[in-house]
Amino acid sequence: YDFFHYLIFTLQKSVSIVEYTYIMSISRQNLSVIIVSFKSNHVIEHCIESIDEEIRIIVVENSNDSLLKKKLEKKYENVRCILSDKNIGMGAGNNLGLRYVTTDFVLILNPDVKLEKDAISELIKASKKIDSFGLLSPISDNLKNPNYKRFKEEKIFDYENPFKVKSIDGYSMLLNFTKIKMIKDFKFFDENFFLYLENDDLCLRLTRLNENIYIIPKSKINHLGGKTVDPKYKYEIELSRNWHWMWSKFYYNKKHYGYLNALYKVLSNLISAIFKYFYFLFTFNRHQRKIYFMRLSGLFNSIIGKSSWYRPKTKKID
Repeated sequence: YDFFHYLIFTLQKSVSIVEYTYIMSISRQNLSVIIVSFKSNHVIEHCIESIDEEIRIIVVENSNDSLLKKKLEKKYENVRCILSDKNIGMGAGNNLGLRYVTTDFVLILNPDVKLEKDAISELIKASKKIDSFGLLSPISDNLKNPNYKRFKEEKIFDYENPFKVKSIDGYSMLLNFTKIKMIKDFKFFDENFFLYLENDDLCLRLTRLNENIYIIPKSKINHLGGKTVDPKYKYEIELSRNWHWMWSKFYYNKKHYGYLNALYKVLSNLISAIFKYFYFLFTFNRHQRKIYFMRLSGLFNSIIGKSSWYRPKTKKID
């Protein structure tokens, strides 16, 4: 009887070790890519074509563009395009894409990025050298604009080996999906964020759970920066970004550090926006005046606890 139970225990332990090893091993067959797009027809194919063909790609199309869906699924055998009923933003868009993932790992990309040659291979190689991780990311090829924030005590830079960071930018993040799903009551992206800081929020929650975040310096990515949306919507998107940046900044700090701390964090932004709004009002600069009005509006709505309701008005341009 004791021998029988010992045998069962040993087998269960062996299976758990095998499953854990499997979960920790990235391969092209065990990796999916999610791309959330919105009016991104001009860049998304460059992004798709930089990804290995054997990797499954899920495009979440936030402008409900059925023609783009038809085009992408016809042209690329590894692409599935999911249409959202409305523009639900980056965090909710990624969460929607995650519902269709069947692999253990997920690489989240913006449409305006392009993976350099061997970027995926380097991610796979690096993952085998790391004991445990929650998130990985390629490194931006623009070293003057890094896609990560380091811990204050970390001063030594290593551009050969993987190194731990405090957070990574949302335009490229590889999730240890199955491992994170096993964390009790953990939700991936906070859908209260429509745009901005949803990635910082995810990184902070994971680091508080002692999950490691790594940059892989031999894996490189090019980010066009702010080019996700068709340039013809540039002004509307600029207004939206200013509104949501201020909304998200206050909400993020309130969520993690408290209401009074959040007020302190945005005080300089509030004073600056008020001053510049009236300056551009009296100098008849309608363009800049509207931008600072949007900043004030986004901040005010966040302070009084309203949701991130503003959406870019692209229909009047179409």
